Amino acid sequence: MSDQYPSPYDQTGQGGPQQGGYGQQPEPTYSATPATMSAQQERTWGAISHAGAVVAMICSAGFLGFLASIAVYVVHKDRGPFVRAHAANSINVQISMFIWLVVATVLYVVLGIVTLGIGFVIFLPVFLVPLVVAGILHVIGAVKAYNGEWWNPPMTPQFVK
Repeated sequence: MSDQYPSPYDQTGQGGPQQGGYGQQPEPTYSATPATMSAQQERTWGAISHAGAVVAMICSAGFLGFLASIAVYVVHKDRGPFVRAHAANSINVQISMFIWLVVATVLYVVLGIVTLGIGFVIFLPVFLVPLVVAGILHVIGAVKAYNGEWWNPPMTPQFVK
């Protein structure tokens, strides 16, 4: 190329830097780390991770409780250790409940077959136990999170930390 036709990408051509030319728009700046939350915001979002799971469990008969827990964890995990811990605990309760439901299903089928069908009727309420226990753990977790207390739910392994 000759000097007679400056490149549109050359910013030091004739007349100094080009202003407003093709491809010369300023690039937006993005923050690499999300802003931290205040203590009150962390407490509120920690409580929402548990309370949202309970509401989702009630609305979906226990099947979608994990969605609220995962949503809070994914969005707010890097914004504070308190909200991360409570959202992780909420997910752990949901994982534990799922494992208990799988175990209950296997026992239900085995006992139903062994008792020639009578067990299918008698052991049907067994499926409510994991749901009720998870609901109670979430309510306790929501209250503790809102009060600013660190808490690990009992009978719940730490799958997510």
